Amino acid sequence: MLAPVALPDKLAAMAPVPIIDTHIHLFDPTRRQGVPWPDKTDTVLYKPALPARYRRVTAGMGIVGAIEIECSPWLEDNQWVLDVAAGDRIIVGTIGDLEPASPKFRDDLERFRRNPLFRGIRYGNLWGRDLGSQLAKPEFIAGIKSLAETGMVLDTANPMPKLVADVARLTDRVPHLRVVMDHLPEMDPATADLRELARRPLVYVKVSGVLRRVAGRVPLEVSFYRDRLDAIWDIFGPDRLIYGSDWPNSDQWGTYPLLLQIVRQYFRGKGSVAMEKYFWKNSVAAYRWVKRDAKQPEV
Repeated sequence: MLAPVALPDKLAAMAPVPIIDTHIHLFDPTRRQGVPWPDKTDTVLYKPALPARYRRVTAGMGIVGAIEIECSPWLEDNQWVLDVAAGDRIIVGTIGDLEPASPKFRDDLERFRRNPLFRGIRYGNLWGRDLGSQLAKPEFIAGIKSLAETGMVLDTANPMPKLVADVARLTDRVPHLRVVMDHLPEMDPATADLRELARRPLVYVKVSGVLRRVAGRVPLEVSFYRDRLDAIWDIFGPDRLIYGSDWPNSDQWGTYPLLLQIVRQYFRGKGSVAMEKYFWKNSVAAYRWVKRDAKQPEV
């Protein structure tokens, strides 16, 4: 059982910095076509995750915008998400799902990027894919080059040492590609050559997926997570770390106030300038998201 955490209004008062949450998922299992994820047996996640619910969950915490990250390999779900996002200005961008090696990739990319909310795609250890196995395919590299040339970003999924090495290889092939490494705290930084990856100036790191379950409980103290967070900070510095919650997937480990409290406490220790960079400024450089509301900050 999780211990009580600070109330949302107290969280907001701790650090009046506007927050852009760069990692949320939107889906609706009640749709006629259903969803590819989450599974029907998942009692925590299998219910609609839509902007109105996200607003309720984050009310009073200083969240002013969010970027939706794909959670479906179905082509038309890219459009479904864009349609949902159009109805709520809290969504400042979406990251879709397309196959860069597909003969239709350029056409699909052109179709979706006509909507300014579409900011890029995600590709990695997800949906049975392996980034490394694609690097020898000219059509895959050509697709990624098209992505970069249109100013779009590539998110990765589910970090592992091999994926870190594969991203470094990919950015050597396409050096003008912006990349966001999702959920890096899920991995022990000592197991991968992150310093080699950090030499690529257009690689950003999402400090998301922070909470972990150990011996049946989720530690509530920032000290438990400090070693990994310090390692990531030391390697990538203040200009390339960005905030993401992984909502509602994060509900498996703790409530939204809990996960926000952990990273807020950590980055408060880095000073107000670092907090602003982490919670919103770096996300502008990484995603070039669309300001849709007066509460949303701009550089």
